[in-house]
Amino acid sequence: MTNFSQESSEISMVDLPTLRCQLLDLFCQLAYREGDFILSSGQSSPYYINGKQVTLHPQGALAIGRLLLSMLPANTQAVAGLTLGADPIVTAVSVVGAYEGRLLPALIVRKEPKGHGTRAYIEGPELPVESVVVVLEDVVTTGQSAMKAVDRLRQAGYRVDQVIALVDRQQGGAELYQQVGLSFQALYSIQDLQNRWAQLHVSSQN
Repeated sequence: MTNFSQESSEISMVDLPTLRCQLLDLFCQLAYREGDFILSSGQSSPYYINGKQVTLHPQGALAIGRLLLSMLPANTQAVAGLTLGADPIVTAVSVVGAYEGRLLPALIVRKEPKGHGTRAYIEGPELPVESVVVVLEDVVTTGQSAMKAVDRLRQAGYRVDQVIALVDRQQGGAELYQQVGLSFQALYSIQDLQNRWAQLHVSSQN
């Protein structure tokens, strides 16, 4: 398995293809589990991906920030996502963007409006109407979580045409986004994780 305990300065310098491989190993090490699980969608699954084990990992967050930043369209003006899974992702991309001279505010979309004050659904800087916002997600299954963020952002007057995820479980999310006219990309497919996890599992037993 790739050693991911290297200094953050090294992670910030490594080329993106290498970084993508290193982050995949981290997902296999910390986030991917096999067993009997119930997903947030209510579906049962023989595996589970706890993305927060990686998105809240210091080197993981830095790698995610660099990789997703490279996937954003040039006209992107902000990144956003549904709390809680997307919170560390949009923050990482925004911070890495600032270091690279690309200022991208991070917006967090609540599942319910704030119970006091402005009762807002969206936390973060208020941007001009028609600002281009890309929605980020950790793991996409049916696609419903990110769609909640897309709907709220559009209601606020923002232009949202794209969703980018860390992992696509390939259980309907991509098809949903296509139906509603959203572009969709994922850093990894579930096959990427499962194939690499199997390789690492076999090597660890030898």
